[in-house]
Order: sequence, then structure tokens, then C-alpha cells
Amino acid sequence: MQRLIECVPNFSEGRDKEIIRQIAEAIAPADGVSLLDVDPGASTNRTVVTFVGEPDAVVEGAFRGIKKAAELIDMRKHSGAHPRMGATDVCPFIPVSNVSMEEAIACAEKLAKRVGDELGIPVYLYERTAKSEARRNLVNIRAGEYENLGKKIRLAEWKPDFGPAELNEKSGATVIGARDFLIAFNVNLNTRSTRRANSVAFDVREQGRVKTEDGTPTGKPVLDDKGEPVRIPGTLNHVKAIGWFVEEYGTAQVSMNLTNIGETPLHAAFDACCESAHKRGLRVTGSEIVGMIPKKSLLDAGRYFLRKQNWSEGASDEELIEIAIRSMGLRELKPFVPEEKVIELKMAAATPKRSLVQLSLRQFCNETLSDSPAPGGGSVAALIGALGVSLGGMVANLSAAKRGWETQLPYFSDWAVKAQQLKDEMLRLVDEDTTAFNQVMAAFALPKKTDEEKAARAAAIEVANKNATEVPLRVMQTAARSYELLDEMAKNGNPASVSDAGVGALAVGACIEGAALNVRINLAGLQDQQFKFYIAQQASRIMAESGARFEAIRKVVDEKLS
Repeated sequence: MQRLIECVPNFSEGRDKEIIRQIAEAIAPADGVSLLDVDPGASTNRTVVTFVGEPDAVVEGAFRGIKKAAELIDMRKHSGAHPRMGATDVCPFIPVSNVSMEEAIACAEKLAKRVGDELGIPVYLYERTAKSEARRNLVNIRAGEYENLGKKIRLAEWKPDFGPAELNEKSGATVIGARDFLIAFNVNLNTRSTRRANSVAFDVREQGRVKTEDGTPTGKPVLDDKGEPVRIPGTLNHVKAIGWFVEEYGTAQVSMNLTNIGETPLHAAFDACCESAHKRGLRVTGSEIVGMIPKKSLLDAGRYFLRKQNWSEGASDEELIEIAIRSMGLRELKPFVPEEKVIELKMAAATPKRSLVQLSLRQFCNETLSDSPAPGGGSVAALIGALGVSLGGMVANLSAAKRGWETQLPYFSDWAVKAQQLKDEMLRLVDEDTTAFNQVMAAFALPKKTDEEKAARAAAIEVANKNATEVPLRVMQTAARSYELLDEMAKNGNPASVSDAGVGALAVGACIEGAALNVRINLAGLQDQQFKFYIAQQASRIMAESGARFEAIRKVVDEKLS
């Protein structure tokens, strides 16, 4: 699974295009980094850069950007509308996909140490990385800005977390940390009234509204024992919201920042606005996402709306994203192109690579039939397995939709979701097998004239052969997990589709046997006897279990067909 972390450094330069270009170009070459957006602002004199990648790659890209900014930006000459305290003012890390907050915090601390030690720039840690509550909020750290940093930094309570405890006059100081992903989400209303949009915003936002004695917005505020206004909390945690009128669109919106999408996801915010608007005689007509969004947010939304329809959630990623777009009206105001708005999809589009699974069925067969040795038996075995588990998922979805079986929907929907996950894993292995084979060929092509070259070539061949052995073993392991799905569908699925469960089991069995052949042929070239024994033992066990599980499913299918 791809591990993605986002980094959004803010640089104190938004007017000089050449400086902005050089900073962006310093970040982009970091291996494994995808530069997604460079957004300069002239009045703020500030540029926000967005890039993503594997954690280590993103740390390297961020360091290069901060280093280049320190070379090119002189804070002694800087002015702008946005608060700031350094050439690189703030640099947050945000987990996006298969990366924990703990890993994001580790990335922030690693970068902070490098910036302090190697560049001599004072660094403060904030948000989830902060070492004290006083430093959690960026506003507190930045108070006084660059102009008062020289005095502030000498105070014991404002000693930097990393770097020198003295002003770097040219670069100022930098704030680095980890935070949750923030989604800027606007919901459109069928009104031009800012006041009415604000009423909905106050209903849903966490801080709610001030309580009044007569219950009206203009009434006298109710005060607590300390003389502070009493607030009526809104329905959504971790949501900031306000109503406004957008001249460009000719409509009012509820403009929200979702600061913890794990606890308050996109679809929850949308539905809360729908409910509030309905109570007030308004209607939500659509919505828009400002900036980019993680793929998971749209997948979760797609599943949520399918669940509301009392329908199976076992849809493909592409279908789930489309359901989310349609359900929330994300195309009402302007086109919503997933390849431009979804982080993972934009990354894939920015770094295109040849993928077998993107070929048409005919193209795949033609490529296999050609005189090229790849794709070969390993990729074909993985594809057969993907087709087998897809048949099992089809039976689950058909069963979920069967009239009179409504009470069994959760059972079949869960199995359909598992089928989608297994199918996606198998399809990834289709490409991985060919990649592994190409790595073996590349290792054999290494020079072998000197003793050093021969040793390096032999080591590379051993590593490549091990990988080429492990990939078909993973194919076997993943395919074997499909038997449980197929067994359940053969026993409990729609009787009219029992033959499909049988064909799925045949395909999975063929996949496992085919992948086992690839394990055996790649084992032959290995020198590591302990590794060979372990892999062979694992493959033999899966083969034995596969035969028994296939026969059990075939028995069920035969009985039902009889």
C-alpha cells in the first residue's frame, strides 16, 4: 500500500516569481516527491507549496525547500499582509494515506533537527508536535512576528525547540509540526442571504452560537458566573463555519474548515448542513471542495451514501468516488475532476508509469502473446486470481440486491467490500510481478569484468531473485484469502449465481497453482538456503490447503447444481 504524507510549507515570498520558481524547483527533484501545487499571493507576500510522497522523501524535499528559501529570502526586507516570522514561516506535515500521526510527528522532529543543526535557523514545534500547550497554537508562537523575534527568543519560555536561541536576522525562525488533514468545504444554499447562511453555519459549527434570553440572534446574551457569554454548541465537533455570499456564484454558502476528518468526515458535515437547512426552509443545492482532498474521504462518503440507500457498499473505488461527487453535488458550481482534486489520483497522473492493469483486455492478451517475456505466468496468475475473487464479489452484490433478502444486506455488503479489497491487492500484484522480473533482467545486465563488478552483480541478482520469489508467494497468500469469500457465497449466496462462485473457486485454484510454479522457478537461482527452505515450505502449505478448500467449495456447488 502506498504510504503518503503531505507537506505544506509557507514561504515568505509571493511577488518575486524567480525566487518562487527556485524554491519549488529545489523541492521537486527529491526522489519520491510529487509537487502538487504552488500558490503565491502578492498582497500577503507569501507562497504556499503543496507536495506529497513517502515520509522520508517528503522530509528531504522540505529540507531542500527551507534551505533554498534561507538562501534567497531576506526577512530584513520583507513586508506583507500575512503574519510571519521567518523565510519559511511554517511547515506542517499531514498524514494522507497509510501513515500514522506518530510517523508524521517523527517526520516533523527529524526535519526540525536538521534545520536547526545544519542551517542555524531557530525552530519551534507546534500542533501535534508541540512539547507544551502554550506552543500548540501557531498564533501564540508567531505573536510579535519577525520584528519582535529578537527579544522574544531570548526569553526562557520562548527558547527554540531546535537550533540557536538567538535571532537569525536573514531567515528569522521557522515553525514545524504535524497536524490533521484540513478540508476546506463549502455547502451551497438556495438563498442569497448571508444571515440565513450564518444561521446554518452556527447550527453545525463546534462553537455554535451565543445563547440569548429571548432565543433570537439579536437578543440579550446570557452570561455565566464569570460574565462570559454562554454558548449553545453546534452539532459537529472539529468544525469551524461561517456563512457568506459569493458574488461569483450568485449564491450563499456555509463555508467550513473540517479540522479532524477522522471524527467529523466530509459526508457528516454535508448531511448536517442539509438537516439544518431543511429545518429553516432552505435547501442545499450542492457543495465544493477548496484545494485537494484525500481519496479516503470520497471513498468513505461513497460508502455512506450507499448505506443510506440500503444498498451494498461493495463498489469499486471509481464508482464510490462518482457516488460521492453526485450525492454532494460537487459539480454544481464548476467541474470536479478527481484526477485534479484527489491527492493520490493527481500523484498518479503526475508520475505516470506503464501499468498492465490499465490496458484493455485485448491489449493485455496481445502484450502477453508477444515475444516479450513479460508479462508472463506470474502476472497472468495474479490476473486470474483477481477475476476469481471478483466473481465472488459479484455473487455478494447480487445477493445483497435480491428482493426478500433485505435483512441480510449487511452480511453480503461486508463480503462485497472484502472482495473489492482483495481484487485491488491482486491487481497490484499483476504489475509487481512484471516489475520484479524486469529487476532480475536488469541485475543480469550489470557489468562483470572486474572482481568488484562480479561481486556486485551476484549480490544484485540474489536480491532481485528473492523479490521475484516473494511476489508470487504474495499472490498465493492473497488468493488463498479469497476462498473464505467464495465458500460463503457458494453456501449462502443467491442460488442462481452458485455457478459463478464455482468458477471463482476454479480461477483462484488456478492462480495459486500458477503462482506456485513461479515460486519454484525463481527459487532455483537462489543461494540463500535458509530463505529457499522457508519460501518453499510456505508455498507447499498454501498449495495443500488450496486443494482441500477448492474441493469443499466444488462439493457445495455440485450439490446445489444437482
